[in-house]
Amino acid sequence: MSFHTESRLTRTSTFTGHATHTRYSTTRTKKSTTLTLVGAVVLGMRVWRLVRNGVTAAVAWVGETVTLAGWVVVAAALVLLPLGLALGWAELTVAGCVAVALVLISLPFLAGGRSYSVNFTLPLDRVVAGSEVLGTLTVTNVSRRLTLPGRVDVPIGKGLADVYVPLLRAGHEHEEHVTVPAYRRGVIDVGPVTTVRSDPLGVLGREVAWADVHRLFVHPVTVSIPSTSAGFVRDLEGNPTSDIVDSDISFHAIREYAPGDGQRNIHWKSTAKTGTLMVRQFEESRRSRLAIVLSLNTTEYDSDEEFEMAVSAVGSLGVRAIRDGRDVAVVASEEIPDIVRSAIRSVRSLSVVSTRTLLDDLTAIDSSAQAMNVEDVCLLAGQVVPDISIAFVVCGSTVTPRRLQALTLKFPSTVRVVAVLCSPGQPPSFRDLAGTGVLTIGVLDDFRSLLSRRAA
Repeated sequence: MSFHTESRLTRTSTFTGHATHTRYSTTRTKKSTTLTLVGAVVLGMRVWRLVRNGVTAAVAWVGETVTLAGWVVVAAALVLLPLGLALGWAELTVAGCVAVALVLISLPFLAGGRSYSVNFTLPLDRVVAGSEVLGTLTVTNVSRRLTLPGRVDVPIGKGLADVYVPLLRAGHEHEEHVTVPAYRRGVIDVGPVTTVRSDPLGVLGREVAWADVHRLFVHPVTVSIPSTSAGFVRDLEGNPTSDIVDSDISFHAIREYAPGDGQRNIHWKSTAKTGTLMVRQFEESRRSRLAIVLSLNTTEYDSDEEFEMAVSAVGSLGVRAIRDGRDVAVVASEEIPDIVRSAIRSVRSLSVVSTRTLLDDLTAIDSSAQAMNVEDVCLLAGQVVPDISIAFVVCGSTVTPRRLQALTLKFPSTVRVVAVLCSPGQPPSFRDLAGTGVLTIGVLDDFRSLLSRRAA
C-alpha cells in the first residue's frame, strides 16, 4: 500500500482586546492510491454491466424482430456488398445495396408497435357442438400520434385468425367480430391475442402478446329424455335390504318393546293380544343408484362418429338423472401404459355435482388405445360404486354379442345391465342377450324413443 503526503498552510486570526494575533499552522493529508484503484474498478464494472445489458437487449430485440426472410436479406447485405466492392462486381454490389435498402425501408413499419390497446371478449364460455361463437375484438390507439395499419392475430385452438387494423388516429378504436367455430366437442383455447407490426415483404416484424386466454367448452350434443325413462327400474322409494331398522317403509316383523324404542312404532293390536308392549321392525330401504359406464377403448368403436354418439348418449342419461335428483355415477377408464397394463386397473369417476360439471368432464374426454376394455371397466365399476340397481354400458358397434352377454357377470346379481350399442345408420332395436338388454341406436334421437318405449 502506497501513500503520498500533501502539505497545506493554514492561517488563524485571534482577536484579544484591541490587538489581533495571527497564527500559521501546517496540515498534512495522506491519500491512498489503492482507494483510487478500487473506485476505478467499481466504475469499470458498472460500465461493463451497462454495456452487457445493452448488448443483451439488442440481441434479444434483433432475434424477436428479424424474420427468416429478414435474416436472408441481412446475410445478403453483409456478404454481397463487401464481396462486390472487393472484387469490383457491379451485380454483387447492386444486390448488396438493395438488401441494405430493404432493411432500411422496413424499419419505419415497426413504429407504433406498442401503441395499441387490445381487448377481446367472448359472450359465452360454454356452447353445444355444432354452433358458432361470435367474439368481439376492440383495438384502440392509445398513443398521441397516428398509427400505421397493422395486424392482430387471434389463435383459435390450433388455427389462427388474422384481423387487419386500418390507419387509426389518436384515441380512436377499431372493432371487429371474430367467429369461433365450435363444430366439434372439445375445449378450445382462444388467445392470447397478438398485435403484429411488419413490412409488406416480411423482412422485419414486431409482436406484442396480450395475456388473456379464453377457454371455450364445446359440450356434446344431448337429447331430452323423459323422466320416466331415466331407467328401466322404477324404484323411487328405494330397494329394501336385509338390514333391520326401527323406522322405514318396508315392514318386516314385530318384536317386544325395548327401552329406547319410539312410542310411534308401538303396534297396539299386538300389544292388546299379548299383554306386552310390541313394536314394529322394518327393512332398511336404500335409494338405488344409476351407474353409467362409458367405453374409451379405441378398438371398441368403428369410427369417431360412433364415439361422439356414445359420449352424447352418456351426457343425455347423466343430465336427465341429475335433474331428476337420482343418485348417479358416471365411470370411464383411465389410460394405462402398455408396460403395466397387465398389472394395473384404474377407472375414473366423472363429476356429477351438476349438469354443467358433468358436461365439462365429457367435453375433455377422449378415446385411447391405452384405455381398458369395457369388461374390465364394468368389473371395477361394480366394485367401487355401491348400491347399483341399473347399469347402462355405452360402447361401439365392434363389441361382439358374446362380449355383451358377459357384461351381466361383471356386476352383482341384483344389477340390471343395459348395453347401449352406438352404430350409425343401423335401425333402432332392443334385444335381450342372456340377461343383458341391448339397445342399438343409429342416431341420437333413437335413444330417446327407445327408452320412452321401454319405460312405457
